[in-house]
Amino acid sequence: MAILVVAEHDNKTVRKATLNTVAAARKLGSDIHVLIAGHQAGEAAKAAAVISGVTKVLHADAPHLAEFLAENVAALVVSLAKSYTHILAPATSNGKNVMPRAAGLLDVQQISDISGVESADTFVRPIYAGNALATVKSKDPIKVITVRTTAFDAVSATGSNAPVEAVQAPQDAGFSAFVSREVSKSERPELTAAKIIVSGGRGMGSGENFTKVLEPLADRLGAAMGASRAAVDAGFVPNDWQVGQTGKIVAPDLYVAVGISGAIQHLAGMKDSRVIVAINKDEEAPIFQVADFGVVGDLFQLVPSLVEELKK
Repeated sequence: MAILVVAEHDNKTVRKATLNTVAAARKLGSDIHVLIAGHQAGEAAKAAAVISGVTKVLHADAPHLAEFLAENVAALVVSLAKSYTHILAPATSNGKNVMPRAAGLLDVQQISDISGVESADTFVRPIYAGNALATVKSKDPIKVITVRTTAFDAVSATGSNAPVEAVQAPQDAGFSAFVSREVSKSERPELTAAKIIVSGGRGMGSGENFTKVLEPLADRLGAAMGASRAAVDAGFVPNDWQVGQTGKIVAPDLYVAVGISGAIQHLAGMKDSRVIVAINKDEEAPIFQVADFGVVGDLFQLVPSLVEELKK
């Protein structure tokens, strides 16, 4: 039987998290279907059809699917589930919202945040904030899975020519309604897709220091901006900057941690980065245990000096 991937998209384009999830699905089998649930999402369906390894696209179009409300998407997933042995979605806010509901309706146990595939019924997932890996085996007839996207290299966005099949969506569940959305706009790369991230912690002292000290460094590197939970909770920066167990999981080519002590919850969100650079005045800070390069000193002197060197 086939494998279903619930796509992350904006009704026009398919997000990179879907490419990582397809990569995980390819470790389970070769017959991979992608579900595009949305409204007027024909462009997204076309984009999904050419993703490498995809053999079919299911396109469910309905006004009540436009905003990806979890109750409606979960009902759609359940209506399609009997044709699949595995149902996968990225472990994003959308995936974490939809898949537990689908698993509950199917009366199966969800396998969350997998970082490895051992076999069709055995998976690896992090536990204890990523400090240990658990190998779990499921006997459920349908495996409902969320995928840690940073653990799988994205497949190519092109290469296939899969057919697009229209599917009927269940009626609006009526449990929730979309009211409004406030989307932050930035010229910087999206945090979860950025190749370079500059993050600040409580040691930055204020939101003004993020602007004065860290933003010039991010500008020179063409980096996204991130932060620890402590910095977000202190109101220095918006919560969509948060990296960590309760924030966003990232794995860029370069992660620069400035004034971040390295609490276990933060490390869980960024320790898979290819190169980690830490700047902190406390030489005993836990961040230095995972850093590839560490500098002990005053960030308010070191970061501006680094920016000046990058200008040369």
